[in-house]
Amino acid sequence: MTGSLVVVGTGPGNPEQMTPEAAAAIAAAEDFFGYFPYLDRLSLRHDQRRHASDNREELARAREALAMAAAGGKVCVVSGGDPGVFAMAAAVCEAIEAGPAEWRSIDLSIVPGVTAMLAVAARAGAPLGHDFCAISLSTNLKPWNVIEKRIVAAAKAGFVMAFYNPISKARPHQLGEAFDLLRHHLPPSVPVIFGRAAGRPDEMIRTVTLTDAAPEMADMATCIIVGTSDTRVIERGGKEPLVYSPRSYRGGSA
Repeated sequence: MTGSLVVVGTGPGNPEQMTPEAAAAIAAAEDFFGYFPYLDRLSLRHDQRRHASDNREELARAREALAMAAAGGKVCVVSGGDPGVFAMAAAVCEAIEAGPAEWRSIDLSIVPGVTAMLAVAARAGAPLGHDFCAISLSTNLKPWNVIEKRIVAAAKAGFVMAFYNPISKARPHQLGEAFDLLRHHLPPSVPVIFGRAAGRPDEMIRTVTLTDAAPEMADMATCIIVGTSDTRVIERGGKEPLVYSPRSYRGGSA
């Protein structure tokens, strides 16, 4: 007997930013697997069961969810933001590829969500209005020298960059090193947006220049957007500035 598995993204944390499709998938599921803080955001019924686990246990979580679905369960794997952006959808696919053949027959669906860079960008203006990329600064799954190469390549190519997982107690120095790298390839006036907990009650959005960007302005709940030489800042006299990247390429140089 084969059940179903749905991987949902709950958005950046504001209940109003969860999509109706994700809400419907959550209402239909019976067992929920996810990182503790993400499951805490759900208001589950008495007949719905949660199976919470810690961070860095993505593959084990995916395998447990798939095994329950293969046994006939109606299972939901929960991610914050979008499940396909540095989150659980890839872990589920990886587990399916390496797992038993029966897991490939499970009724699988992946429901998108509002990812952190979109929530932060909307608060700041439109910094992703032109070509952009997303880079995780975490070294849990790739070495730092690879991250450095990607940051430099993106800066040289003129991409706006969104940094996920920018800093942690285990990685206190890498964000500063990333800013130092960028200062060699971008003008000092490039805007850097620090978006912490976008959409939640403890939200904090701050825009500074690359010159003034510092690691202590961020934590693991922060998504950082680094503009390009074309990215503009519109001062608004007492209101937060608008930051946007023009839709047409203007050829700004570092």
